[in-house]
Amino acid sequence: MNKCLRALALAGVVIIASQSAVGAQEYKDKTLTIIVGYSPGGSFDLYARVLARYIGRYLPGNPTRIVENMTGAGGMIAANHLYNRVKPDGLTIGAWASPLVLQHILGNDAAQFDGRRFGYLGIPSEYDTVCTFNQKSGITKMDDWVNAKRPQKISTIGPGTSTSDIPKLLKVALNLPMDVIDGYKGGADARLAVESGEVDGYCGSWGTVETVWRSAYDSKKIIPVLQATLKPNPRYKQIPVAMSFAKTEESRELLKIADDVHGAQFPFSVPPGMAKDRLELLQRAFIQSFKDPDLVAEAKRSQLDIGPVDGPTIAKTLSGLYDLKPATVARLKDILLPKKK
Repeated sequence: MNKCLRALALAGVVIIASQSAVGAQEYKDKTLTIIVGYSPGGSFDLYARVLARYIGRYLPGNPTRIVENMTGAGGMIAANHLYNRVKPDGLTIGAWASPLVLQHILGNDAAQFDGRRFGYLGIPSEYDTVCTFNQKSGITKMDDWVNAKRPQKISTIGPGTSTSDIPKLLKVALNLPMDVIDGYKGGADARLAVESGEVDGYCGSWGTVETVWRSAYDSKKIIPVLQATLKPNPRYKQIPVAMSFAKTEESRELLKIADDVHGAQFPFSVPPGMAKDRLELLQRAFIQSFKDPDLVAEAKRSQLDIGPVDGPTIAKTLSGLYDLKPATVARLKDILLPKKK
């Protein structure tokens, strides 16, 4: 190697070492904020808080982590804030419901973002929805719901969340008697409405039933009636799946869309425009956190489902929604968009 090449090589070593040193201090003495678009106590909040406890292990400089609940409009306020007001500096992560992307596609003016432009870190686990009823409602099995003499009141967080979209799709696909009551600030509030008898039921995740609603489930104060998925949760095969009640091609299509959109229910994301290397750093830290043996053990004790899916996969899934056929989009608009008064 001649002197010139040797000098360049040495210079390269110095530059790389210098960059590594800077990288090692990237988050030192800084604060990482995780914004959750829903109230404390729900599945999103639980995932955000367990992530906050472990992600520091995988970020250079081990920043301080805080969780901020920014409730309202079914997570839309948090999603809009992340997209329009947060700097893409890697110090803020947002957690909001993936079906809000569908609201943007359908033309909901409240969705002030383009779902294709977020930087997605991943999801902690795929989402499987189950519709659960207060025992006092008299709905203890699917036949009771199908033959109910009055519409069953279902509490929801709001349009663009699985708690709202899935009941609305079920109502049309399976001709179920129900009134969907939008507007609760978070899953905890929506479930409290079920427990108090203010409403009859709630469609949320199995993870919620197994964790924060476990006591009510074990005591049979709440009763799971229908899994709004294509395949049953392997732990609850005795609860029927919605697809088994579908009688038309449109019904099957609507239920498949529900499963595709809402399976990625828990995306953690960052604002548009983030530098590629910083986004990739956060994506790696996200997956490493949810594969951390200590986190997995803690989640198991809490019966919180863990099965992370990486950011690029979630980005591809949600971006693909923008390719829905115009006729399908029109039908979904009629079912899912809030009716203008």
